Amino acid sequence: MRTLGILRFSQCKTPLFATVEKCRAGAVLVSEEHKALVPTACLIVDDPYIAYARVSRLFSGADGVQMGSIASSAVIAPTATIDADVTIAPNVVIGENCKIGSGVSVGANTVLGNECEIGAGSVIQPNVTFYNDVKVGEDCRIHSGAVLGADGFGFAQNNGQWLKIYQLGGVRVGSRVEIGAGTTIDRGALDHTYIGDGVIIDNQVQIAHNVVIGDNTAIAGCTAVAGSTHIGEGCTVAGACGITGHLEIVAGTHITAMSLVSKNIDSAGAYSSGTVAEPHSQWKRNVVRFRQLDDMSRKLKKLEAEFKQYKAKVDPNDGC
Repeated sequence: MRTLGILRFSQCKTPLFATVEKCRAGAVLVSEEHKALVPTACLIVDDPYIAYARVSRLFSGADGVQMGSIASSAVIAPTATIDADVTIAPNVVIGENCKIGSGVSVGANTVLGNECEIGAGSVIQPNVTFYNDVKVGEDCRIHSGAVLGADGFGFAQNNGQWLKIYQLGGVRVGSRVEIGAGTTIDRGALDHTYIGDGVIIDNQVQIAHNVVIGDNTAIAGCTAVAGSTHIGEGCTVAGACGITGHLEIVAGTHITAMSLVSKNIDSAGAYSSGTVAEPHSQWKRNVVRFRQLDDMSRKLKKLEAEFKQYKAKVDPNDGC
């Protein structure tokens, strides 16, 4: 089968220009200004990358489950409501009072607790777990191993022992949300944990209880967001970041990879912390310098104070 090519010259490296004449794709997505370079059939679009993103869905393939079918091994509570054209794979468990919208696909071995809802057109991949009271909007995609609605990390100290605080909220996920494999989103302590419309969350991300994530925000893999932090709309959080609890992060913020955020961010922009990789010998020298910073700061302040005292004693008319 011949393939679909994509030429996005704004991001191409030089070698691609040399090989484009040898392209063997059945058709190529290309902008008007570059169509003359392509020796095969062209699909003229404004932005080839955006066009490819839309076309790629046609090539994604089926999951091997007959659409609109309910496997005989699925266990569905009698109070659950299942709309038309829903696909339920083998060994799925659906709890009491769940509502499954039209065209939803639920992958094998997925478990939905009581009072859960999935909006029309959403795809739940195999081995996903919803605890009780998790509601997901329309056209969402949740990947394998994701857990929504587990207890938040709430405990109180009681005479040196940890006393569990039971988490009474749920999880609310908007529409057009994608949640990656192995990601966990905890239920709220009293109110819910909220994920806005159009949010994309990568693999192995931890979202703690009562976090609120604004519409169209993106969070990359291995990031952890502690409880009750609010992240605004249109933010991007790169991989392996740590965001502490009870913070406010304003809309339009970009946090670079492996950053630690421990204070509110109230002005949109890019924020970073930590140090990048460097030769080990240089890194060891810098570690020593980091440890000396406090002492150096104290000495500098002392010198500044002494200089001010000296300057105050100098007679401006002494001829110097």
